[in-house]
Amino acid sequence: MTKERNLARSLLGLLGGKENIAGLSHCMTRLRVTPKDPESVQLEEVKAHPDVMGVVETSGQIQIILGPGIVTKVAGFLSEETGLKADEVQDLKSQISDRNRTPFKLFLRKLANIFIPLIPAIVAGGMIMGLTNVFIHSFDANADSQWIQLLTAISRVIFAYLAVFVGINTAREFGGTPALGGVAGGMIILPDIAEITLFGEALLPGRGGLIGALLAAWFITVVERGVRRFIPAVVDIIFTPTLAVLITGLATYVVLQPLGGLISDGITGGLTALLEAGGTMMAMISGGVLAGTFLPLVMTGLHQGLTPIHLQLLDQTGLDPLLPILAMAGAGQVGAAFAIFVKTRNQTLRNVIKGGLPVGILGIGEPLIFGVTLPLGRPFITACLGAAVGGAFQAVWGIASVAMGVSGLPLTLLIAPGQILLYLLGVLISYIAGFIITYFFGFSRDMDQMYGKSTSTDSPMTTTTG
Repeated sequence: MTKERNLARSLLGLLGGKENIAGLSHCMTRLRVTPKDPESVQLEEVKAHPDVMGVVETSGQIQIILGPGIVTKVAGFLSEETGLKADEVQDLKSQISDRNRTPFKLFLRKLANIFIPLIPAIVAGGMIMGLTNVFIHSFDANADSQWIQLLTAISRVIFAYLAVFVGINTAREFGGTPALGGVAGGMIILPDIAEITLFGEALLPGRGGLIGALLAAWFITVVERGVRRFIPAVVDIIFTPTLAVLITGLATYVVLQPLGGLISDGITGGLTALLEAGGTMMAMISGGVLAGTFLPLVMTGLHQGLTPIHLQLLDQTGLDPLLPILAMAGAGQVGAAFAIFVKTRNQTLRNVIKGGLPVGILGIGEPLIFGVTLPLGRPFITACLGAAVGGAFQAVWGIASVAMGVSGLPLTLLIAPGQILLYLLGVLISYIAGFIITYFFGFSRDMDQMYGKSTSTDSPMTTTTG
């Protein structure tokens, strides 16, 4: 019997048995359980379990942080025990509590629901692209060789057709037909429009980027629903999609694509001005603020709303200076966790850190956030300060990635040629800054007695995030 099966059965008993489980799902790091009777759950025992990195209660759901890989296996075993299907969900969907559902947060949630399903493909394309660059620049591989060209082609598939995938997910998110959303997104990148001139200006394939694709796909869902109200059901399959595509096509090339272009240029130009045009001091401040405030966004899941900005930067400039800066948030937290590990005498806390550090170094920070720094309080702040130091360094030196992928050390493969050592130096600086600030100002021995103990429903361990 595997360790994960034993863990699943142990947790099942603490959760009140299989009869008390109304819903079961998981995300990358969390097991999400909806109990029928919350009073039957031995919550303190779940928190104290040596294999549990943290517990979050939100909207009637108990989220048990187990870490990547382990959570998938445990969810599978629990599914066998309970007979319930353990669906895989995205981190953001249940992290915005009912009382915190502001229009802005709901907007970011919709953006996340559109882009999160695409992240595995984006990461895969980015990593293959990064490895290809390593072959070319570090091992002097011939860029014109058939094998290198083949790897390059494989890595570019997701990026070449990303507007179509975004259109499909956008239509699905807003209640339209996914295939029509894909058509709307495809209108933005269609090469044929390069031969067309409207109002004295030639149409430009790709103009508006992902912002244009989002607008076009949203628009076609609105048109589709509006047309369907007036079309008889017997001919709906013919006329509704035809009119939706025709109306959207005209609106896209006359209004939506130019509008998307203006928005995209504004976003790209604004970030570029902050990080480059304002001089060293402005870059230092901007990088520090961006990196230092990123962990709270990760904590709430709202950081996924930044995905289209990363992709827009890559689409317009071929470089993303934002990702290396934000990656320092995880590095600062790793440094803080090391400092706590050195000072603490609490064996449970040490075990949680040992479990969270490897994945934290590899760019997955949630186990350390919810298992270590956030429950302790002050170390979460000092981790953010350590991240700010590294973020300022990355911004001042203009470090950028050539694709989007996971942060931490794996991001090294995606850093622009000639900047890899500087990126790694920035990571080391964040490690050291997070360690020093936390060691001297963020953690005291009396926190050993506080760790793992319940104070109230508002404690960091059980707070409703968002």
